[in-house]
Amino acid sequence: MPQVTVNVDLSLRSLLPRRDRGDHVVRDAAPTETVAHLLQVLGVPVTEVGSASVDGHKIGHEALRTTHIGNSSAVDVESRERPQPSSGLFLLDVHLGTLTRRMRLLGLDAAYEPDDDDSKLAARSATEQRELLTRDRGLLFRKTVHDGALIRSGDVDAQLDDVLSRFAPRLAPWTRCLRCGALLAEVPAAEVAAQLEPGTLRTYRSFSRCTNCDWVYWRGAHSQRLEALVRQATRHEPGVSSSR
Repeated sequence: MPQVTVNVDLSLRSLLPRRDRGDHVVRDAAPTETVAHLLQVLGVPVTEVGSASVDGHKIGHEALRTTHIGNSSAVDVESRERPQPSSGLFLLDVHLGTLTRRMRLLGLDAAYEPDDDDSKLAARSATEQRELLTRDRGLLFRKTVHDGALIRSGDVDAQLDDVLSRFAPRLAPWTRCLRCGALLAEVPAAEVAAQLEPGTLRTYRSFSRCTNCDWVYWRGAHSQRLEALVRQATRHEPGVSSSR
């Protein structure tokens, strides 16, 4: 079988097997094999690749799944450009619950179904055109995935920084429910009085309620940590607390 030399961008080499993290990798490759399949064999999801050059002929991200190796002898792989195109809709897997809540705090449409298996997540990503965020690179190998990103860090602060840098989404802090992700709506105190402690009603006057699950939010003394997270991401300073 013909061999091809693959030169992988330095930022992607940590995804390769340890033995292949040098300047290049030499692999068997059938002429009918696509660039995307070759990358997958090496352990690199297509979501992480921006463009590639096949014997000097550059192809864009969209062509990775349809361009065949042919009789080429060299493939050069570049990492995804930032910010990458995004629908502004996100879907996170079971390992990213804390990141989901932080994204919702910033007003991002971040769906989270921890009980869904890989096939359901991939299908939903495709059907709703959501960017699939996951710690499981195998999930991103599924052809049905619309697009997404491999979240490499286990630290939630680094995860959020990565998402904001990679997708540059438009933020709208304090507009979504942290529990279910639906939009919030302002509501008179009298409508939510039964859900609140008497002390809260005496102290605060401005309330919002989730349009889906009815969870109630208000600016309160317990929101300082959330305020700090928002300031770090947006330089704004509003605060919020929550209760049933």
